[in-house]
Order: sequence, then C-alpha cells, then structure tokens
Amino acid sequence: MRAAGAMSLDAVTSVLAPVLHDLQAICSFGPVVQDLDELPDVDLLVTGWGCPPITASVLDRLPRLKAIVHTAGSVRGFVTDACWDRGIVVSSAASANALPVAEYTLAMILLSGKRVLERARSYKAAKSIDYYDIPATVGNFGATVGILSASMIGRRVIELLRPYDFHVLVHDPFVTEVDGAESVSLPELFRRSDVVSVHTPLLPETRGLVSRELLGLLRDDAVLINTARGAVVDQDALVGEVGRIRAVLDVTDPEVLPADHPLWSSENVLITPHLAGSQGNEWGRLGRHAVEEVRRWVNGEPFLTPVPAEKREQIA
Repeated sequence: MRAAGAMSLDAVTSVLAPVLHDLQAICSFGPVVQDLDELPDVDLLVTGWGCPPITASVLDRLPRLKAIVHTAGSVRGFVTDACWDRGIVVSSAASANALPVAEYTLAMILLSGKRVLERARSYKAAKSIDYYDIPATVGNFGATVGILSASMIGRRVIELLRPYDFHVLVHDPFVTEVDGAESVSLPELFRRSDVVSVHTPLLPETRGLVSRELLGLLRDDAVLINTARGAVVDQDALVGEVGRIRAVLDVTDPEVLPADHPLWSSENVLITPHLAGSQGNEWGRLGRHAVEEVRRWVNGEPFLTPVPAEKREQIA
C-alpha cells in the first residue's frame, strides 16, 4: 500500500515530521508535496494545512486513490465533490483539534466571569486592592452559559462545564436534546445567557447569524466568545455593542483586522490571534491521530473519525 502527503511546508514541519518515521513503518510513504501535479498515484493521501483542492482533474491522475487522512480539522475547500462522488473515504482530525478549542473556551468563560483582565488592568493602575468593592455580578457561581451549536467543539465545551456551578443552555437547529444542557431557541439563548460561546460552522446560512438583534438581547456586561469563524458574527453590529457588552474574539473578519479597526481599541474586547486550535505541542496530537487512522486503514479497519459524505454541506 502506497501513501503520500499533500500540505504546506509549515504543516510538514509542525505536524507531519515528528510522525514521519511511524508512517513509513506502516506503509510505503512519500513524497510530501505542495503541488498536486507532483503526486504519484497512491492508495492513500495524508493532507494538511495548505493542501490545494483535490479536483476531478487531479483524481484522473490518481486512479488508485481510495482514502484521505487529514491532519487538521475542516476538509472544506480541498476535498471537493469529485472526491465524494468517487467514493473516497475521508478522515479528519477535527475531534483532536476540538480539544484545545474547548479548553480555550472554558478558560475564557472562567476568566471573563471573574473579570480577570479588566481587574488586573485596574490593579496595575491603582496599585491597591479593595476586596469588597466588587459588583455582585462578578464571579461564576450560578452563571448561565449559552452554547451556540452542538457541534463537536460545542459538545466538548458542555462536557468541560459539568464540574462547575453553571447553568448551560444550547441552541442547535438540528439537535433537540444535548446531555448537560437545556435546549432553547436562538433568541432565548441570547436573552438568558451571561456568556454566549459561538461554535457554529461558517456556512452560507450562518454568515452573520449572530445579528444586531441577537446581540441586543444580551444583558449589559454579558460576554460573547467566538472561536468559530469571524463572519458568523455581524462584526459591525458588535462594534456598536461592545461598550455595553464584552467580547472575546479568537477569530475576526477579516483576519487580521485593519490596524484602525475600532475593536482593537475597545477595552471591552480581547482579541487573540486564532490560537484556540492546536498549536505548539498540541500539533503532536494531530500527528498521532493521523498515524492511527492510517494504521487502521492499512489493516482494513474503519476510520475512527470519518467524515460522512452526507454531512459535506454541514462541514465547517
């Protein structure tokens, strides 16, 4: 069985290089290319960030190709309809990449509840402490957290919230019941939540989903956390609300925001550089996941984390 790789040089260095020896022990693996015209005819393709679209014309040159193992999350954009139509089976490391995103989200929920960043800034300026001059809204006891979409990451966040004294709401148009959360309508999610965390994939129907109207339903000083895609939120509407509410944005539209964008200068907004997903030593989890999926496929076993063809329209 022959396999090869298709991804950027950065993806090779960060994800693939540490597990290359393991892949070569499982199958005849190589080369790793950026230009799909350089791919030999292989049975399995390991892909990563920077992989070009695998189109019908590419597949015409790869008649043996039967499987794709992706070392990152979304396969949208490079696994084309031609791949699905040909019956190529696809695996994604989305479940592995979901873990650090959920951990980041949990951290931001807890930190925003204690107003850590704001209070640290005030402490640095005042160089003094008043333990009792604290609003009753500060803290995480009994707070309501709203999860927008019972996606893989959304469900993982709900699991991580279980040990804490939160009431958890969830809205997902395709799911009516999620263990550990109360299912509610979209307006109710925003109306009742102290924190709303967005985990909705960016699809044509979800662009601008977090609208001006929904943002207006958030109570004063509520928090919006977005680790999904920037365009899911009406960013212009958010600009008008951040004096009243707070926001934690790991994604924006575009990335990076223009230097003079008003969100940069808002003290109520924390912007991080799309770091919630796998980075640093967390790339090792993605590499090991790919190795396990390749091993399973070589042994005739089904993928642990397949991407079903019928879910292609819902893929982030």
